[in-house]
Amino acid sequence: MDGAMSQEEINALLNSPAAADGSESQTLLTDNEKDAIGEIANISMGTAATTLFSLVNRKVDISTPVVAFANWGDICDAYERPCVFIRIGYTVGLDGSNILVLKEHDVKVITDLMMGGDGSNTDGEITELHLSAISEAMNQMMGSAATSLSSMLNKVIDISPPVADLIDLQQTVDESAIDEFLAGEFVKISFKMEIGDIVNSEIMQLYPISFAKEMCANVTETMEEDTKSTVSSGQQMTPEPQPTPQAAPQNMGQPMMAAASQQMMQQPMMGQPMMGQPMMGQPMMGQPMMGQEMSQMYGQQVNVQPAQFQAFSGNMPVGYGPENIDLIMDVPLEVTVELGRTSKSIKEILDFTPGTIIELNRIAGEPIDVLVNGKFVAKGEVVIIEESYGIRITEIIK
Repeated sequence: MDGAMSQEEINALLNSPAAADGSESQTLLTDNEKDAIGEIANISMGTAATTLFSLVNRKVDISTPVVAFANWGDICDAYERPCVFIRIGYTVGLDGSNILVLKEHDVKVITDLMMGGDGSNTDGEITELHLSAISEAMNQMMGSAATSLSSMLNKVIDISPPVADLIDLQQTVDESAIDEFLAGEFVKISFKMEIGDIVNSEIMQLYPISFAKEMCANVTETMEEDTKSTVSSGQQMTPEPQPTPQAAPQNMGQPMMAAASQQMMQQPMMGQPMMGQPMMGQPMMGQPMMGQEMSQMYGQQVNVQPAQFQAFSGNMPVGYGPENIDLIMDVPLEVTVELGRTSKSIKEILDFTPGTIIELNRIAGEPIDVLVNGKFVAKGEVVIIEESYGIRITEIIK
């Protein structure tokens, strides 16, 4: 792309004296900022992977992110086939947007798994059904990621509904129409994504540099506030210095350990323990004090009880499909009613004229087939609803 910087030029600019003295720091990220962005992306995508697991009911692994600078030409070189760009805008807490880039095949697999398939139905082109399903999946994933980001930054963060588009990178594309920041340099975060043994691929997350800097500034501000809060809390809880125990007769208020040491150093008398033996009712030096001894030592009640743990069965939870079906309730499906079929030769089809009658392979009055997204799910009979045809379901196919 004319006017765009190559990756070598960007790296050279990062290592140049101008970058060191801050003259270019307004447009590029420092190493600390890149580390912060990587950590934010790692936490966010980790939460998103957990949400994706609940949607597809398959183990999802997302690797540690790799942060780099890129331009539109780098993205076109990385993905040769058409891919899906999913734009996520922030409406509360942050001002900006980011884009997730997924391969065409990965979108088909995720969609098929969401529909209850085994991930093998990947033939054909991507349709509006695929884009609608992946948008809903990303809405759930990035929504959970925004929740994690809210906890990290200590403020409410919300996103707008994601918008998915199929982009053929081998054709001439106006990248600014997808999002304005794609026309220049931006931050590219790469992840390796594995879904069971079906998908082993790479996804990318693209950030405007200004938006990345804003998130880094928020993280820095939050860390400083937490540090001040911790220091302030530590000062309030610092205990007052205690007087040093003296080798004198035991006085009221002195620790029991000083009294025990004094008695152990005295000459044994009838009824007293020998050196190194525990005194009745007091713990031996070096042994842990339990319950009553601790409460006597510190002058307060201490409730000590054994920890209770739930038994671990080792089995994965079942029933993810029925429990999480509400997540995809709004995904549209195409319903087709098939009256019948027949086969004709090319010669017979060329002989078709208005008035030609085609005999189908179904007997009159026989139930017709109902298909959802191309799959046979029910049988029914044709009815008339005012001036329109309808179908009354008579049998559900299991």
